[in-house]
Formats: sequence, structure tokens, C-alpha cells
Amino acid sequence: MARRQETVSMIDTLQEFKELKSIDKDTMINVLEESFRNVIAKMFGTDENYDVIINPEKGDFEIWRNRTVVEDGHVEDPNLEVALSEAQKIDADCEVGEEVTDEVHFADFGRRAILNLRQTLSSKILELQKDNLYAKYRDLVGSIVTADVYQVWKKEVLLLDDDGNELLLPKVEQIPSDFYRKGESVRAIVQRVDNDNNNTKIYLSRTDKVFLQRLFELEVPEINDGLITIKAIARIPGERAKIAVESYDDRIDPVGACVGMKGSRIRGIVRELRNENIDVINYTSNTSLFIQRALSPAKISSIRVDEEEHKAEVFLRPEEVSLAIGKNGLNIKLASMLTDYTIDVFRDIDAADEEDIYLDEFADEIDVWVIDALKNIGCNTAKAVLALSREEIMERADLEEQTVDDVLGILSAEFDEEEDDEASEFDFETAEEEEDTMDSEIDVPEPVSTEQDTESEEEQEEEKE
Repeated sequence: MARRQETVSMIDTLQEFKELKSIDKDTMINVLEESFRNVIAKMFGTDENYDVIINPEKGDFEIWRNRTVVEDGHVEDPNLEVALSEAQKIDADCEVGEEVTDEVHFADFGRRAILNLRQTLSSKILELQKDNLYAKYRDLVGSIVTADVYQVWKKEVLLLDDDGNELLLPKVEQIPSDFYRKGESVRAIVQRVDNDNNNTKIYLSRTDKVFLQRLFELEVPEINDGLITIKAIARIPGERAKIAVESYDDRIDPVGACVGMKGSRIRGIVRELRNENIDVINYTSNTSLFIQRALSPAKISSIRVDEEEHKAEVFLRPEEVSLAIGKNGLNIKLASMLTDYTIDVFRDIDAADEEDIYLDEFADEIDVWVIDALKNIGCNTAKAVLALSREEIMERADLEEQTVDDVLGILSAEFDEEEDDEASEFDFETAEEEEDTMDSEIDVPEPVSTEQDTESEEEQEEEKE
């Protein structure tokens, strides 16, 4: 009775392994059978004459031993042979040379055998668990997982998934503004899985550009369905990112679909990336056009592309250069990463640009909000405004007619004054040149000799007399 109770207790322990480690039924049976056979082989030198039968549904097992019947007094190995008199107690009809099978209770092997079985089983299940963990996360590389912060260290953060598996988020793979507390939920992608000496380590990342791609796939159904394709991604974690998308359906605007109504779709992604600015642009196979779109919001005047060297020379108006470069050079850097071209920016200055005036210089005459409204429609200089009609300015900038007339009057007057100043300066210079010319054209009489003067005077005196 005591032996049966001990056996049942051991089976309950094995059942706990099955439930806690989430091992499937067939695998559990194989592990149990192999563990029993290992213990038996250690005790008797071989397990070939034993049959192990496990019933996971009932939670029990049976061990049967097969031995050859020999004459009494001729038993050499009790594990492989049995005396005829003993065999007839099991099977009365057995004879010498036949095999007889009897059931063996594992508890009869002693407490040491049971402890050995438990240790062997624990080792095999732990090894199996590591193999399953490695196989599971190896298939999840590049996918988003969610885990809870368990411990924050100086160089990495330890997280636990729903099954209690340990995941590592290194400091270099965190967004610079990330800050975690214990118990906080974190989303990241599985970047790589290492398995050194059967010790599985899973590394996550939040800075990888694949993380941004997976977030778009979650937020934008058209990308997940394959109607919109992400062609290229450039990212500086925590600062800014550019993503090029293309639609295979002309009826779908890829940029609008990714941004969503009033930014509803992209807002969640920006929040997840700690307010990282994201520019979504239309992809095109035209290299020049793609580079121009990558440099958005700057407007390019002209571009020269060297496809062999993967270089591009971009010419912009002076007021567009700062937009092309961006804060701390982020815009041009991301554009180069997105297009895989080295981009050089040059100022495109002509005579008209030199004579133009920035609208900011009229801040003392024109309200700032009016200047901002004109800038929003792409008019940064006075001549850019004067190049548009009154109706177009009123419609695009949403300004009243009187306001537009006042602005045009102020801008026109500025250029009229410049023309008057140039004209007066020109007239003054022309007058000086003409005076010099007239002086040079006056005929100066040649000096006459003194003798001729004397003779003429004498002749006049004679005539008078």
C-alpha cells in the first residue's frame, strides 16, 4: 500500500512538469519513457528487455520485464534470466527456454532510483524547453513582441514575456528618450536569437527600421493586405524618419492611407516612437524625382544625377537650402539614406534672386500673420508674391481683398523706389558722361603767330586814314 502511494506521488510530480512547461502530449510521453529507460540502464546495465508503457490520460505507467526461463540453479543474470520454479509462479505453463513477462513496480527500485529519475526528467525537460524557446523565437525574428519590464540595468533591460521567458533590450537598441519602470509593458521587434552552449538569449530592438515597418503594417490595413508596399525606410531613432511607399492600385493614395484621416493612423506610430517625426513620400523609379521628393519640404530648382557614382548635385533657391539640409543636417542625411545617393546641395543664385527681398523684411509694414499665410503657399519673397494675381493670392492664402491690395501696394512701392533710385543714379552718371563728351567736342581755335597779328593791325590803320 505504501509503495502504491509513493508511485502515485511520483506520477503527480511528472504531471506537474507537463502542465508547467507546456509540453505537448507526444513529446511528454517520449521524454518520460526515455527517462525511465536511462534509470533502468544505469541500474541493470541494459534496458533492452524492458517495456515501458505510459498512459498520460490516466496519469499512470507500467513497466514490464522480459526474462528467459532456465533450470533452477542455473540463473547467471537475474535481470535477464529467471528460474523455472519462479517462472511457473508467473505462468504455470511456461517451460525452460521460453520467455516470461512480469510487471515491475518502479518503487521497488528504491528511493534513490526515484530521485535519479526525477533529476533525469528535469534535465531533459529543461533541455527540451530551451530548444523549444530557441525554435519559437528564431521564427519570430523581425516580428513585434510585447513583454513586461522585470529589471532595469545600466546597459540593458530585462523583460519577461507571457510565458515567463527572459528577453533582453540592450541600451543601444533603445530610443534615446526611452525610460522604463518595472512592470511597464514594452513593444519591440526580435532582432536576433543566440544559442551558445544551449543557452538561449533573445535580443530585442526598438531602433531598427524594421520596427517602424512593422508598426505601419499594424496601423495601415492596406500595407498588411499588400495593396501598399513599403519600398524604402531611413531612420534616425528618436529624431526623424522617412518612409517611401508605393500603391499598386491607382485609386489608393499611399501617402494619405499611411497618414490617415487627420493623421489618425500615423499618430499612434509617432507616439510609440517617442514623438519621432515621420515623413511619408511617394516612391518612384525615377531617380531624380525620387531625390526631389526625399528632400521634401524643400523645393529643388534643378538636379544633376551621376548614377554610376551614386551622387546627385541639387540646386536650390537660397531660401530653400535650410529646408533641404534640415535641423542638424537630418533632412539631407535621411534623404541620402533613403535614396542611397550622396547628395550635395548648391545655392542657385541668379540676377533676379539678388534683387529679390524676403517677406520677413516687411514685418514693420505687413502683419506677421499675413506674412505667414503667404509663406504657407510657398511665397517667401516679394517677387514670388508679385508673380501671382490678386485672385490667386486671395484664394490660396485665404486673405481678404483689401489685405491683398495693401500687401501688393507695399511690395510694388518698394520695387518702384528701387527703380527710381537706380534711374536717378543712372541719370546723374549719364549727365557727367555727356558733359565730359561735350567738353571734348568743342573746337578750340589754334593760336595765331604774333607777326600775323601785327600786319593785320597796320592794314586796318591804313584803311582808316
